[in-house]
Amino acid sequence: MKTNVGRFLAQGFAKMRSLWMALCIVVFASGAVNAQSFAFSSFEIEGNLRVADGTILTFGGLTPGAGISTADLNAAGQNIRASGLFESVDLIPQGNRLLIRVVEYPTINRINIEGNNRLRDEELLSLVQSQPRRVFTPAQAEADTAAITEAYARRGRINASVTPRIIPQSDNRVDLVFEVVESAVTEIERISFLGNRTYSEGRLRRVLETKQAGFFRILVGRDTYSPERLAQDREALTDFYRSRGYVDFVLQNIDVSLTRERDAFLVTYNIREGQQFSFGTTSLSSEISGVNAADFADLINVRSGATYSPVPIDSDIARIEREAAARGLNFVTVEPRMSRNPRDLTIDVNYVLVSGERVFIERIDIEGNGTTLDRVIRNQFRSVEGDPLNSREIQESAQRIRALGFFADVSVNTRPGSSPSQRVVDVNVTEGPTGTLSFGTNFSTDNGVSLLASYRQSNFQGRGQRLNFDFSTAETNRSFGFGFTEPQLLGRDLRGSFDLSYGTTDNENALYDTETLRMSPAISFPLSETGRLSVFYALEYTDLADVSDDASPIIQAEEDAGGVWTNAIGYNYSYDSRRTGVNPTTGYVLRFGQEFGFGDTQFIKTTAFAGAETAILNEEVSLRASVQGGVLNYQEGSSRVTDRFFLGSRLMRGFEAGGIGPRDENTDDALGGNAFSVLTLEAEFPLGLPSEYGVTGGAFIDYGAVWDVGVADDSAILSNDPIARSVIGLSIFWDTPIGPLRFNFTEPLDVQDFDKTRNFDVTISTSF
Repeated sequence: MKTNVGRFLAQGFAKMRSLWMALCIVVFASGAVNAQSFAFSSFEIEGNLRVADGTILTFGGLTPGAGISTADLNAAGQNIRASGLFESVDLIPQGNRLLIRVVEYPTINRINIEGNNRLRDEELLSLVQSQPRRVFTPAQAEADTAAITEAYARRGRINASVTPRIIPQSDNRVDLVFEVVESAVTEIERISFLGNRTYSEGRLRRVLETKQAGFFRILVGRDTYSPERLAQDREALTDFYRSRGYVDFVLQNIDVSLTRERDAFLVTYNIREGQQFSFGTTSLSSEISGVNAADFADLINVRSGATYSPVPIDSDIARIEREAAARGLNFVTVEPRMSRNPRDLTIDVNYVLVSGERVFIERIDIEGNGTTLDRVIRNQFRSVEGDPLNSREIQESAQRIRALGFFADVSVNTRPGSSPSQRVVDVNVTEGPTGTLSFGTNFSTDNGVSLLASYRQSNFQGRGQRLNFDFSTAETNRSFGFGFTEPQLLGRDLRGSFDLSYGTTDNENALYDTETLRMSPAISFPLSETGRLSVFYALEYTDLADVSDDASPIIQAEEDAGGVWTNAIGYNYSYDSRRTGVNPTTGYVLRFGQEFGFGDTQFIKTTAFAGAETAILNEEVSLRASVQGGVLNYQEGSSRVTDRFFLGSRLMRGFEAGGIGPRDENTDDALGGNAFSVLTLEAEFPLGLPSEYGVTGGAFIDYGAVWDVGVADDSAILSNDPIARSVIGLSIFWDTPIGPLRFNFTEPLDVQDFDKTRNFDVTISTSF
């Protein structure tokens, strides 16, 4: 037994000793290989046609006579391959000589796109980084393929496929062809919301730029999936809720999925609304020695009880900081410190004046503006080089640059300057289209079908100036208009403009024609955040022609005066609370103007308008009210039918053009009046149709009158006194790609027998 065990152990030790000796030999041999080195006295390169021998050796870091290990030799081969010029590289040692055998990538002869119909060659080729007369590389071709595929995906054609093809040519050249198989548009079939309790899906969809597929989808072009547009919608939806007091609103995620057939997207917004807060108490304090907060208390417009919104807070801060700068208190910033009251859902705001960082603007650098002049962009800054840096003012300047509408993209950032107290403001813009040339037709129940042509340029010669030409002709009238606006007259916030208009009418409803020419230069400037004043001079020519013998004696007498030139100066004041956006659901508009004629004809023409709009029932229903009127009073001379007021369907629905007001009893000619007034009340509401159809309903009542021809003997004039008319009606609003249309169905309540009523009309929907 012991002998067998001993023999077994002896055999085991012998085997272990053999394995150990074999392992040592392998390790020794391996070290010998790694330790092998070469010293090549010459190099021979084969297969290179374009790349010089010296260039290849430089890529590999190879020099004659230098010692090189096996690892270094492998690294040299990798470096030559990494140049991207060769399809294959082999390094073969042959004694003292190293043979380098390469196969060069071919040169691109030309690049073509085939199979594309929806996207033009120019657009796709601009995405391709491969270039003719340069070396072809498979990696770059694959990257170009991905870029073209992504371009189709951005247009909603996610199933489009792109295949790169290589067509060999002589002299180691190839044609690179991208074969495109275009797919149908993958539209957004449904946009839905989860977690919304206050606002309906229809109301929230109207906030988004992205739309569901519906009628005229080819013209709308916003029902395709776009990550960029979705990012904008995320911000728009957040701003919508935050501006309405939902400070805890969270857009948790946006789920985008494809239908089973992969022919449409389903987009779902998962949101958490939170509760709505109102403003509690507001206060102002100062942490700066020598600065009295009470001096700025009157600048706070936020009022207790109003729905919370960051917009009025930002307006108050900007107002206080501007006033501090005007008083020479530089580097004063305002910190809004909030205190929540969860029990009564209010937020107290304390505006604290604190000392900001003492930093100055070293310079403003502008890039990307190939057309727009630098000064147009610089004019949007209230600060210049050397002024104290105000971060809020920089943000407001960026908003003003975007509001110009000249640029597709705007970014404004600051970076460190030449010293710790200096900052450089970088403005990077991407130019966008600013001009339009359009031809088309227009239809209204007042004038019938019109042919239109217009040219508009909002950035004329890159100077920020506006230029427009308009021409229209219809069966009963023709008009021409020219306008030019300089937004920064004399380098200040003065808007200078010049307007010229010419029009003629061939009135089928009257026995006379008219001709009107008006030229008017004007200057306008802001009086406040919401108010603006414009002053102007007007030179006007009016004439009556081809007056029939059967026309009203009043009009025949007015024709005898011939063409009349008038000179006038005037002003217009406008107040619009929507400019500040303080209350997103309610807006007020006021307009008042007067025109004073002088010279041979002296008159005062006064017009006024007041309008308000609010949204109720979680903003599903819009209520609008407006009142407007005008008075024309002559001291020298007398008014004519070309000067007086007429009420058309835009002001008083339910009547033909000139169908209401003073009228010649014998000839039935509409004479117009020296005074008018109109009150309008209307509501707009959903009809239960899918929001992508863009169709809503409305109801309205109009109450108004026009009166006073201004002649001594009015015995033959009907309705020369302020006799009010009223109509009620229903409307259908249709937001179409060619413009917002409005269909009105009216029923008269109080009218005169001689009025010319209309039960249906179509107009372009407008807002005050």
